Amino acid sequence: GAEPLRSPPYGRFVYNLRASYFDETMGLVDHLMSVGRRRIAVFYQADAYGRNGWDGVNRALKVYGQPMCAEAAYRRGAGYGTDFSAEVRLLAESQPDAVITVGSYAACAAFIRDARNLGLNVPIASVSFSDADNILNLLVAEGHRTGRDYTWGLVNSQVVPSYEDLDLPGVRQYRECMDGFTAMPPAGLMRESYTPHRYSFVSFEGFLNGRVLVEMLRAMGPDVRSGRIPEALQSLGDLDLGIGVPVRFGPNRHQGLDQVYFTTVQDGRFVPIRDWSEWSP
Repeated sequence: GAEPLRSPPYGRFVYNLRASYFDETMGLVDHLMSVGRRRIAVFYQADAYGRNGWDGVNRALKVYGQPMCAEAAYRRGAGYGTDFSAEVRLLAESQPDAVITVGSYAACAAFIRDARNLGLNVPIASVSFSDADNILNLLVAEGHRTGRDYTWGLVNSQVVPSYEDLDLPGVRQYRECMDGFTAMPPAGLMRESYTPHRYSFVSFEGFLNGRVLVEMLRAMGPDVRSGRIPEALQSLGDLDLGIGVPVRFGPNRHQGLDQVYFTTVQDGRFVPIRDWSEWSP
């Protein structure tokens, strides 16, 4: 999702299926602004990824003539055991209407936990890279330990539809493939215990990437060369992956999809946000 993979000098070498972080952060800001949540703070990872998301929020806010009301960064590699009370208090002092997080799932979940424990009860959003499925797992487990609900007020931007939307043939195909796949990584590669998700936004995105790769190879036929990638992808036209919107590449279009989806948590699972007025202050 990062902008360096979409702009000179690297962008001409890269084809992306998914929408960008700028697309995601613009969508989040647009929707939050539309319901009167104008004071937006940012919590982000102090590296190129986090700063790219920070930049996306900042650019989106400038469209509305609004400054970022506060920001707090954390060092890459912070785990769920990290105490983010200081960062929460720093952002809370600015009285934000919402917080957008750009980080890893463990750090974002820890920030949400500490925000709720300290009374920062505003919507907290995260982008697709943050891995909403793992954020939810950590917060549900935290709720079981403390007897509190940490899943209220969560907003997630995604670059693929929900894997719960069985009306989409692409979703049904993905779930059938996942249901038939039970292999685990080799034990020698496992550094910690791991229980794979049955379905997730991350694996669904990877599945769709794989489908585009297969279609590109089919278009190449027996003459498979890296130099033919642009020709092959552009020849696909409006590629139907069964997700409700076509994938389209062109001479000056290296991003196949522009769609951004927004979800929240209800009854322990992700559902689409259909009416943003519910998020009014």
